[in-house]
Amino acid sequence: MSLRSSFATLTGKSSRWFLQTFFKGGSSLPGKIALKLDPNVLDSLAKDYHIIVVTGTNGKTLTTALTVNILKQEFGDVLTNTTGANMLQGIVSTFLSAKKNKNGENFAVLEIDEASLSKVTEFLTPELFLYTNIFRDQMDRYGEIYTTYKLIVDGAKKAPKATILMNGDLPIFNSIETVNPRKYYGFNHEADHKTKAHYNTDGVLCPKCHHILNYKMITYSNLGKYYCPNCDFKRPELDYELTDIIETTNVSAKFVIDEETYGIEVGGLYNVYNALAATAVAEYYGIAPEKIRKGLAYDEKVFGRQEVINIDGKKCTLVLVKNPVGLNQVIDTMAMAPFDFSLAALLNANYADGIDVSWIWDSQLENLQEMNIPKVISGGERKEDMTLRLKVAGIKPDTLIEVPDLKSVISEIKSAPTEHVYILATYTAVLNLRKELIQQGYIKEAN
Repeated sequence: MSLRSSFATLTGKSSRWFLQTFFKGGSSLPGKIALKLDPNVLDSLAKDYHIIVVTGTNGKTLTTALTVNILKQEFGDVLTNTTGANMLQGIVSTFLSAKKNKNGENFAVLEIDEASLSKVTEFLTPELFLYTNIFRDQMDRYGEIYTTYKLIVDGAKKAPKATILMNGDLPIFNSIETVNPRKYYGFNHEADHKTKAHYNTDGVLCPKCHHILNYKMITYSNLGKYYCPNCDFKRPELDYELTDIIETTNVSAKFVIDEETYGIEVGGLYNVYNALAATAVAEYYGIAPEKIRKGLAYDEKVFGRQEVINIDGKKCTLVLVKNPVGLNQVIDTMAMAPFDFSLAALLNANYADGIDVSWIWDSQLENLQEMNIPKVISGGERKEDMTLRLKVAGIKPDTLIEVPDLKSVISEIKSAPTEHVYILATYTAVLNLRKELIQQGYIKEAN
């Protein structure tokens, strides 16, 4: 490590200690300070690590958490960016907090924002990239899905020997050649049958001849066993495959991957994909099934991913939503709930959420009509947009309440006629709601 890197590291670690000791925060600032002093500090900090990068539109955070928990069973402490700081300065801050294993190998599993990947791979060299999916999301930042995919392919290209482990059920991941070697995971749990994706679905054109893709099986959106009826484009052979879904509920799932039965304590088909991705990483590193099983089985809820908060006896399930595909999957998961529930929908449009809220019109909020929800609360900075969308979706006016602020949201939750409440919120709305809940004493501030 050069003198400049040593000074930048010492300063970054000192600022981290100061911020945590006196302000209980500052996840990205230490990294920002270190980068100012030495733009190449990450190159030194990440030396001697096996680095796994998780990127994609949906599922990064939970997939990262599951992967870390599995690897811990085999390798001990695993470095990860648990605060969700997934841009360059946040990654530097993560390595500033590192405590290397004295014996054995050191692993880092990093969730990295799609647009930041190329910047991060300028300074560190992953040995494995895990791609979860690419869906339309924050078009003001990322553009169309093909633009986003190019961002992460270009990011991986800077570490050409690293394998890309990608979702084989997604056509876009098979649309162009890469300099990196590739492996695929996916679903093979149903007998072949001819079907097509819903008409309002992105990414269903063949990248070779531009005909509409057909499917022998669809899980959701444009994911499944796809093929082009006009040319030879089709889903690649899978290296890691899910062959049976034994049970799915709104809070758990049990399934078979490569002849082994596993379970997770979080609901929804989309989360089974996250578990499959984490299992594929584990198999890539030769981890035994019993350790994978133990790693998947933990029930610690990740920030905004079906975490349950008790508000004066109301069991509130908080779920982050940010794009049509993700919201549709959450709605499908809510439909499996064996109890009545009320609903709060909180819409913000800040930079971290995406300033374009038109995506709510491409979601299937109409399906909420089938659930007979007695109370629906509309809130957030763009509450008027959410209220209008819910009205058009068929929510009855006498059940729909628009509220001006988060204190009012919490007040309306307390008076809900059901014990259970689902809270669907965009990223900054989740952050703001949690801050308000901390102030009111319903949850504790994270260390």
